[in-house]
Amino acid sequence: MFYKMTRRSVLSLSVALAALSLSAAPSFAQEEKVSWRMQALWDGGTTPQNYEQKFVDRVAELTDGNFEIELFSAGQIVPPAQAFDAVRGGAFQLMKTFDGYEAGKIPALAFTSTIPFGYPETQQYEDWFYEHGGLEMAREAYAPAGLYYIAPTIYDQEPIHSKVPIETVADFSGKKGRFVGLASSVMSTFGVAVSPLPTSEVYSALDKGLIDLADRGDLQANLDAGLGEVAKYIILPGVHQPTTATSYVANKAAYDQLPDTYKEALATAARDISKEYQEAKTKSDKSALEAFKEQGVEVIELKEDDVKDARSKAVEAWRVATKDNELATRILDSQIEQMRELGLIE
Repeated sequence: MFYKMTRRSVLSLSVALAALSLSAAPSFAQEEKVSWRMQALWDGGTTPQNYEQKFVDRVAELTDGNFEIELFSAGQIVPPAQAFDAVRGGAFQLMKTFDGYEAGKIPALAFTSTIPFGYPETQQYEDWFYEHGGLEMAREAYAPAGLYYIAPTIYDQEPIHSKVPIETVADFSGKKGRFVGLASSVMSTFGVAVSPLPTSEVYSALDKGLIDLADRGDLQANLDAGLGEVAKYIILPGVHQPTTATSYVANKAAYDQLPDTYKEALATAARDISKEYQEAKTKSDKSALEAFKEQGVEVIELKEDDVKDARSKAVEAWRVATKDNELATRILDSQIEQMRELGLIE
């Protein structure tokens, strides 16, 4: 049947088509602008802080500039030790943190940050988060505090710098060392007299002989700090911290108010930057090791079988660190199951 178009029907059709066009537009184009503040773990101008800038830039890119995150370096808004409570209270919406800092209050977080003698490869730890329920359990750990775990940045080993040669895991026994977090209790199990010194005191403690060996940071950071001047041995792999996960954690009330597209942007940007950071670290580790060798530093590599045997012993220390907490135990059980599947534990 032929339908005659009147001026009124044309106008109605135009309005309908405009509405249809608007509904079909990309969702981010309809979202209101959101502004957050984020405090990171790192000092301004450092390589890790530069990657946090890439993270906030990526979030803006994914949301067509509608979701803006103002980035602050460590301590710019509150002292680093107060960031947990500051985000919880809404002083700012997002932090980059190391979960192990809060493991004393939330035992589960000991295992979402680093596992001494645990996963030797970044991909294995990433798989635990994304394929074995790790993300959900990390979120469960933070939820009672009114916080939301978004995603980790995962990277591989940090070295041990030593004034004395360490050829086997047994050689750690009787030495004085600087370690923090879960590594403190695990390395104590292997006979190390642990001193949890601040990072800023590692150089002088090695120089004065107050400690024999130390964990401090990644190879490039330690090269920049001059550790080759006071410790003539580097021990690899860094069994105290074979892989590490730092994390993006948000105020849950603020997170819940975000459009789904913005939540997706946070998760996507976090995973993108995690992979990019690891790729860059692989290159910087190689160049830093060469620079250490030019300074006369000897690199000692522990045998794989020796580390694997020690991993079985470390399981006992991991169990103690759960403090019989139900969630911490559930997390550790899932990680041990995965490690068995990977052949890391018999």
